[in-house]
Amino acid sequence: MFGKLMLAMTLLMPVEPSSLTVHTGQIDGAEYRVEVPSRWNGTLLLYSHGTYPAGYTPPIELASRPAARSGLLARGYALAASRYRVPHGHTIPDALRDQPALVSWFSQEVAKPRRVIAWGSSLGGLTSVMLGERSRFDGVLAMCGALGGAVTRSNQLLDLGFVVQALLDPALEVVRISDAAANEQRAVAAVDAALGTAHGRARLALANAVAGIPAWSRVHEPRPVDVVEAVTQAAVHDRTLARSLAWGSGRVDIETRSGGNPSWNTGVDYRVLLERSSGKDLVLAAYREAGVSLDADLAALASAPRVPADGAAVRWLHSYGDPTGRPKAPVVTLHALGDPTSVEHAGAYRGRDVRQLFVNRAGHCMHTAAEELVALRVLEDRISFGTWPVVAPAVLNAATGHYPAEMRVLQDWTTTPPREETVAPGFVTHEAGPLPRP
Repeated sequence: MFGKLMLAMTLLMPVEPSSLTVHTGQIDGAEYRVEVPSRWNGTLLLYSHGTYPAGYTPPIELASRPAARSGLLARGYALAASRYRVPHGHTIPDALRDQPALVSWFSQEVAKPRRVIAWGSSLGGLTSVMLGERSRFDGVLAMCGALGGAVTRSNQLLDLGFVVQALLDPALEVVRISDAAANEQRAVAAVDAALGTAHGRARLALANAVAGIPAWSRVHEPRPVDVVEAVTQAAVHDRTLARSLAWGSGRVDIETRSGGNPSWNTGVDYRVLLERSSGKDLVLAAYREAGVSLDADLAALASAPRVPADGAAVRWLHSYGDPTGRPKAPVVTLHALGDPTSVEHAGAYRGRDVRQLFVNRAGHCMHTAAEELVALRVLEDRISFGTWPVVAPAVLNAATGHYPAEMRVLQDWTTTPPREETVAPGFVTHEAGPLPRP
C-alpha cells in the first residue's frame, strides 16, 4: 500500500507538455472537442460540465480548471467533452446520450483507449455518476455534485423557497413561476431586507438550515462563529447559486423539462428537518439573539399551505437525475465542506467501491486543480492495483503540495472584487451527516 502511495506522489512531478492534436465537430448536433497529446498514455478523460443558464455558452470545457487541463495534457491524458445537443439547464438527459456517443467516436476515429474515466463537476459530477451506472467506464470522479439525486435537491430548494415565502414574503412564487426574472429579484430583495433585522436573520438561518445550505461562503476565510456573520454568509448562497434554482429560471427549466412540478412538501414537518440539520445550532442561536419564538415560526410553517408534486414530473426527474447507488466501476467523490450544494450529498452516495474525499473550504466546487488531480490519482490507483490506496488527509495533502503554486489558486467570486489566492492543501477527514430532507 505504501509503495502505491509513493508511486502516486512521484507521478505528480512536473512534466513537459507534448504536441497536441485537436479534434472538433458535431455528433448528431452535439458539439465536441477532443485533445490528444502526442505522448498519449492511453487514458481518455471524459468531462461533463455543470449547469449553464440560458444565454451562457462558454467554450467547451475539458476540465473544471484550466490549470488542471494543462497538467493532464502534460502527463499524457487525452481529454474529451461534449457540449450536448442542449447545453443549458438540467442537461443530464442530453449528456447520457451525447457523452457515450463521443467515446464511441473516439474509439473509432482516434484509437481505442486503454481506459476511460468519466469525470465532472457540479451537475457534471452527478452526470458522471449516472454515466458510470448506465455505461461502461473504468472509473468515475464526481466533484461537487448533488449525489443524493435531483429529486432530493429539488425538494431542498423548494424547502428554502417555501420558508422564505412563508416567513418573509408571501408574494414569492416557488413553483410554476410566471416571471422568473422578476421573482428572482423579489427573492433577493426579501433576503436583503431580512438581513437588516435580528428576526429576519433568524428566519433566514431557519430557511437555510432546513435546506442544508451552509453558513459559510468565504473561500479564503475560516467558517464564521459570529451569528450575524454566519447568517450573512449563508445568504450569499441564497442570492447567487440558489436564487435561480429556488425562485427563477433554474426552477422553470426543471419544470419545463419534466412536464410539471417534480418537488413537494406535502407531509413535511419542518421541525423534524431542523432537528436533522447541521445548521440547527445556528438557528437556535439566531432566535436567542433576536429574542423571538422559534416555536411560533415553526407553527406558522406547519400551518402554511403545502406544495404537491406532479407524479409524472417526479418520475421523469427520478429517471434523469437520481443515481441508483450501484456503480459499475470505482467512484471517487470530492466535496468542499462549505459547498452550498450541501456536503450531505456526498454521504448519500456510498458503496464498497466508493471513496469520499473532502476539503475543508467554503464555496461551490472550491477545490484546486491540484486537489482534483490528486483525487484522480486515488481513482487511478484503485483501477490499476485493484484495491483502494490509503486516503489519509496527510498523504493527500502531501501529494497536493508537490504541485506548483499556480495549481493551487482559487478565486472567491462572491467577494467584490473577486479575491484570488494560493491556498494550502485542504483535504480533511469528514463523515457526512444525513440530508435534512431524506
